[in-house]
Amino acid sequence: MTEESSTASHLSVAMTTIGITQNAGENAMTSLSLPGVAFFLCCAMGVVGTATNGLVLYAMVASKQHKKQVLIFNQNVLDLFTCISIVVSNSLKFSRVQLSGSLGYLLCTLLLSDCLTWIFATGSNFNLASVTVERYLKVVHSAWSKTKLRKWIIYSAGAFAWIGALLYHATLAFSTTDVIDGQCYVYTFWQSDTANAFELFYNFVTFYVVIILIFIFCYWRILTVIHRQASVMAGHAAAGPITAAQTQTQAQYNQIQSNVAKTMVFVCAFHAISWLPIYIYMLNVRLNINQALVPYYYVALMFAYLYMCTNPFFYATKFDPVRKVLLRLNPCKKTTE
Repeated sequence: MTEESSTASHLSVAMTTIGITQNAGENAMTSLSLPGVAFFLCCAMGVVGTATNGLVLYAMVASKQHKKQVLIFNQNVLDLFTCISIVVSNSLKFSRVQLSGSLGYLLCTLLLSDCLTWIFATGSNFNLASVTVERYLKVVHSAWSKTKLRKWIIYSAGAFAWIGALLYHATLAFSTTDVIDGQCYVYTFWQSDTANAFELFYNFVTFYVVIILIFIFCYWRILTVIHRQASVMAGHAAAGPITAAQTQTQAQYNQIQSNVAKTMVFVCAFHAISWLPIYIYMLNVRLNINQALVPYYYVALMFAYLYMCTNPFFYATKFDPVRKVLLRLNPCKKTTE
């Protein structure tokens, strides 16, 4: 096996903690203490994320917002599956299961490589961009969206988040991962260094830079339009009873749009901050600055996991229909008729 064919990818170093090597020619086992702590923390965050996302999904269904906010509902479903896959994959890593045959290959490719986790996480990124574009069209181009933005377009955007992420990560994992002598070599077997570098560049630009640019442009335009509409309505407030009633109705509509927009601004800003460390780690490994920073990988990974686990809290605190349902579930809160 040549050195070129066994070039380690940006994720292979992190998998050394369960017997997976940095590359095909070097078995780099690390101390069990750090991976043990890291795996338990990852599993704990996955469990918390599963519970919180499940609770928010229940609140959206109970408030019937899953029909009105289809993409936001899809966002929480993707985050829920991400958290579940975090628990399953990390539990499997810690159990040190023996790999053999077709089942061992599938376990290595789909779970030990975190392929399923990245499928759901990337789908969440795609869907978050779709939510942003939907908000942009409904607020900035409201007249156009009422006639052109059909239900099938929104459902297609939600389906693309699943299908696009599945095709990308499944192709990547199955083409660069293999089981040799019972050991899982994750994202290791590249055709060339150029292919490895291109994948990292494409991953960073497509799943981070482009997504951030969409966030910045769309929400900057959304908040500008909402602020301008609020100023116009304030100027018409004393125009008479009919105009005042119409102004109040428009104000309520704008308030709903503003609440959703502000919720998504918080979500998108936290997304940008929490995913940055893992991309810095990828670049660090690809440039061979220091391939032994396995602890930093887990720190960076936990920032990404933290986003998936705490994302539902933004909906719970900022999204009024969801918040009202969750407040009713609080046994300490006394409610009156």
